[in-house]
Amino acid sequence: MDAESLDLLPPELDLALAWTPPMVRAALTTALQLDRRLARIAARTTEPMLGQMRLAWWREALGKPSGDRPRGDAVLDAVSAHWAGREAALIAMVDGWEVLVTAQALGPAEIAAFGSQRGAFFAALDHDRSSADEDRVAAAALHWALADAATAVSDPGERALLIETALARQSAGGRLSKSLRGLAVLDALALRALRRGGRPLMEGRGAPLAALRAAIFLT
Repeated sequence: MDAESLDLLPPELDLALAWTPPMVRAALTTALQLDRRLARIAARTTEPMLGQMRLAWWREALGKPSGDRPRGDAVLDAVSAHWAGREAALIAMVDGWEVLVTAQALGPAEIAAFGSQRGAFFAALDHDRSSADEDRVAAAALHWALADAATAVSDPGERALLIETALARQSAGGRLSKSLRGLAVLDALALRALRRGGRPLMEGRGAPLAALRAAIFLT
């Protein structure tokens, strides 16, 4: 990927990637870069129809065989290189952002749908999971997706609902695999941020320690 064509990632994502094993790091980097593109579309959308059209471009491009996709976009080229055969997980991310773009009001159902679809790609990074582990992955991904969103919203009521919905989601148990060590880091930082009222994930001196503990113990 051409680094000059990619977004700078926030520090918590850089930290998560640093803890991610090399075998899945490129795929996770690509997914996170796509998420940043979609987040930018959502943030800049003032007319839902236009936002839907921009998201539809990504949905259509991801749904095509890699050889039929437009060339020259660093993120889309990376999808072809690192997500071949698994694009459905990235299309789910597009669907999640569309919920945010089209919702007239953010209620618990809309927030839960956004969070679960936005973070669905994490499950596609690891194929050696039990059913308990799958639930653990889904919960951790939703925590990150909603904690990150809570830092970006300006409406206190929406932020409170994002926090409430995220903290209400608990897993049935299980552990994250080593290939998802980066998700373990994001989950720990997300839960810490949510309990602090939706603060930035890397705020405070305790954030690096929380990330380190999660990376070591995969909790």
